[in-house]
Amino acid sequence: MTVYSQHPSRGKMQVLATYRGPAGVVSSTVTSLDDTTLVAPIVDALNRISACATVPVSVHDARDGRAAYYPADHLAALTDPSVRRDLLTGAHSLWYEYVKALLHDSLLYLDESVEQVPEPVRLAISAELDAEARGLREALAGFSDGIDPPAAPNQRVWDFTAPFVSFGDVDGLSGETRRRLDRAEQGVGAERVRTGAADLRLLLDAYTRSTNDGVRLLVEDFTITDDPFDEARESLFLSVDAPLPDGAHDRTDWQVVICRWVADDPEDEDSGATGEPVLVCRRPAHPSAAELAELLNLSGGSAERLAGWAATPVGEPLAGTSFVVTERPDQ
Repeated sequence: MTVYSQHPSRGKMQVLATYRGPAGVVSSTVTSLDDTTLVAPIVDALNRISACATVPVSVHDARDGRAAYYPADHLAALTDPSVRRDLLTGAHSLWYEYVKALLHDSLLYLDESVEQVPEPVRLAISAELDAEARGLREALAGFSDGIDPPAAPNQRVWDFTAPFVSFGDVDGLSGETRRRLDRAEQGVGAERVRTGAADLRLLLDAYTRSTNDGVRLLVEDFTITDDPFDEARESLFLSVDAPLPDGAHDRTDWQVVICRWVADDPEDEDSGATGEPVLVCRRPAHPSAAELAELLNLSGGSAERLAGWAATPVGEPLAGTSFVVTERPDQ
């Protein structure tokens, strides 16, 4: 329920917390640092944490036409590092479990961001997380149980359906992502939801570990892609696909696919293009996040690397990886 920013003041850089108060929007100083280069990642991490903590309790759980609410269990991790692992378990719903994983990563990112700062700064940031969690809990108690929060000059006001957060860079929090993940679990049992949530966490882990800046995590599609776009009409791209919860499109196993973009209309330069598989590496068992990250790093957005892999025959692994080609639709 808070937006964080940085502001220069007297040779230092301040971390500011901006939130709605009883009298309107107010800002307060969280802490300040002499080394201005350390501030930006702290502000980014705090914004991510605030967004991942606030958005789930600010929207309806509309699966199956309901108007229910998402849990608030994740708020405990803001102030108690010992329960962070709980963010990586559960099967409430695909979207909620994914947001919990995003919160887990954001908390780790904050830990890394404050490693080099003085102890008083770390204590101030910890106190800020306490204030954020306390403000959300008090607001939720008032919303759900009619318990008015204690009056305080620094009270943070929360509005359901109108979270006061910044999450432009956090993929997965949008309403469209939530709706698409809700559709992905329609008609499947609880165990499929549990497995699907674990698969999303694995994709996120691999994506986070990868040093390949060209990869994209398409949460709603259960896919990571590496597409070294060029002007060629028939360029190659790599796709790492997790099983879909409902098994649609023959997606029942993990698979690594090399596809070729083929123009829908070769005579029209402005026509769209369709990805046609060149080879598929199916794997019934879960790969590890390390294996996937290594694959993405080796791919590296290199058209030359993908061209070399595309020539791999059935039964052989993609060079330098553990992923064995199981089929070649083009043969």
